[in-house]
Amino acid sequence: MQIENNQLIDDLLRRMESCKRTVKEFEILPINQLQFKDGERWSALECLEHLNLYGDFYLVEIEKRIITNPRKNISTKFKSGILGNYFATLMEVKDGKITKMKSPKDKNPSNSPLSITTISRFLKQQERLVSLLNQCRSIDLTKTRAAISLTNLIKLRLGDTLRFYCYHIERHVFQAKRALEEQGQMIKALDHRQVGHG
Repeated sequence: MQIENNQLIDDLLRRMESCKRTVKEFEILPINQLQFKDGERWSALECLEHLNLYGDFYLVEIEKRIITNPRKNISTKFKSGILGNYFATLMEVKDGKITKMKSPKDKNPSNSPLSITTISRFLKQQERLVSLLNQCRSIDLTKTRAAISLTNLIKLRLGDTLRFYCYHIERHVFQAKRALEEQGQMIKALDHRQVGHG
């Protein structure tokens, strides 16, 4: 994949704006709805807490790469690496579907005592991410390397790390929204059954 730096940043900013709008809608929902779990699946809050845990790593890593990066002879085009492109596309939501994968233990929020502050923390991280994405416009996204949370043995091109991180956010906001929608359908079905028995 080859793309203009600004085009890539604009695309990621659009995706993050959409995620932020979705999560802002969660703020008005009752806490029991946000905490509701269907079996082993994560609740909406658990999906967001998972993202907060990743944010603690990626926001620091991206900022570090911006600060330590020389702004000389930067290429205005980003060329994705083979491994980076693989990891990024693995995270992407495709046709309303996501590839299932196991979450590392330290990033698994299952059964954590979560509250509305999980949403506030996510939205604060989003503000910081938007600022960092804009700062990345003046960085060589191909030559600059950044670590990923999966392993410290690999460093990806910064553009791929940004794609991986933003697609990962999109993936779990989608999952959180779906958890709430499925819960709504379940409640409707239960109400319908009770009316039928009434």
